[in-house]
Amino acid sequence: MNSEFAVRSMRPGELELVLEWARQEGWNPGLDDSLAFNEADPSGFFVGSIGEVPVGSISVVKYGESFAFLGLYIVHPDFRGKGYGKAIWETGVASAGDRTIGLDGVAAQQDNYRKAGFEPAYSTIRYGGVATSLPVSTLVAQPVLDSRLEGLQRYDSAIFPQPRDAFLTSWCTGRKGRRSAVVRKSGKIRGYGTIRRCYEGYKIGPLFANDADSAAALLAELIPEAKGAAVFIDIPAENHEAVALAEGIGLQPVFETTRMYRGSAPAIPLKHVFGVTTLELG
Repeated sequence: MNSEFAVRSMRPGELELVLEWARQEGWNPGLDDSLAFNEADPSGFFVGSIGEVPVGSISVVKYGESFAFLGLYIVHPDFRGKGYGKAIWETGVASAGDRTIGLDGVAAQQDNYRKAGFEPAYSTIRYGGVATSLPVSTLVAQPVLDSRLEGLQRYDSAIFPQPRDAFLTSWCTGRKGRRSAVVRKSGKIRGYGTIRRCYEGYKIGPLFANDADSAAALLAELIPEAKGAAVFIDIPAENHEAVALAEGIGLQPVFETTRMYRGSAPAIPLKHVFGVTTLELG
């Protein structure tokens, strides 16, 4: 290991570099993910660098005092096999303190995560492709208004393990290539979702809903944003209604991960998770 190697917090502009590495790895991040990622936890992003040259990264985003989520664990191909990844990992994990840590692990890495104290909770399957139709619903979703995010944040906190208000304010704010929608019945929120432009096609996430009818209304509102491009949704495999919705609009399984936790697994109502927010931040 180079004597100049050190692990430190990311500096401005470095998260964009790491997301480019993620693109090169085939992870297909969103075009402007860095804006909302930084809002989630500015202290949760680390790089390992040799002098001024970043060679690897990790994110351990802290949500409140009891939960954190690990992602963006990458060592640039030119610097692998030299021990840098282990040092970056140890710094990132230590930053979470006593919090439960979640991650979404590919099959090839799950044994390594088990050795680090992570246990599997459930499988997540990415469904993707060009939607051949829009789902039918008895409800109608509407665009999210930036002035009405408070109720959406309360709804989200009943499904995600901890409140994440600053992240959602940025994630759901209308920007080019990004659209958020909410569905209500009798004035009460029954679900919401976001679609965003990625390097390849679009991803929908989160897609949180009380039931399949509400989720269908959200998909019908969001999918036209893709304008015929491929759409991807990361779906907990045990949410059979979500799987049926994806298959019903012509999407197919293209990728699979396993949600794993170190520490007590949070009680997530997966029947309401029709699409995970993002594999990088949970």
